[in-house]
Amino acid sequence: MALSTPVTREPLHTREIRFQGFRREDGLYDIEGLLRDTKPRDVSNRDRGGVIPAGEPIHEMHVRLTIDRDMKVVAVQGETRFSPFHICRHGPDTLDNLVGAQIGPGWRQAVRRALGRETGCTHITELLITMATAAYQSLVGEPRTQAVDDAPDQPPALLNSCVAFDERSEVVKIEWSAWYRPDTSPAAD
Repeated sequence: MALSTPVTREPLHTREIRFQGFRREDGLYDIEGLLRDTKPRDVSNRDRGGVIPAGEPIHEMHVRLTIDRDMKVVAVQGETRFSPFHICRHGPDTLDNLVGAQIGPGWRQAVRRALGRETGCTHITELLITMATAAYQSLVGEPRTQAVDDAPDQPPALLNSCVAFDERSEVVKIEWSAWYRPDTSPAAD
């Protein structure tokens, strides 16, 4: 269903988030993320000469996660190109604490623990948390070094993760018939 036509309004803020996944020649994968905030008007700011001009990024953070096929973090780099305060350039300083972490269940907590509240950057933390889905999407179809997701006695990792992969869906019936469970509720008739 399409969104309704909005009432007359004026723009206040734009946040752009972009992810890209890459296969490296050494067999590892890079997942790169960008977070950029802009305003359509000038913003007063002491640390950046008194004003941040309209359209110039208030925040711009870049992160590169290097992972193996099993979604283990091998390396991580980050850069704060724009921020409202000079001290924010230290936001990426705790990124190395993520090396060795596993993307999967518990990723959100691992990121928060590794980056820390007072020593990390809220925006980089937000970016890294959502980079997990970009990593999954990038590696779909790539050969596995450990066929955990393909073990016949284990349910697929995506089972019951969304409407398409609900164990009662037609998608599951076709893709993973062994895990399909028909809907037997009275409303299903």
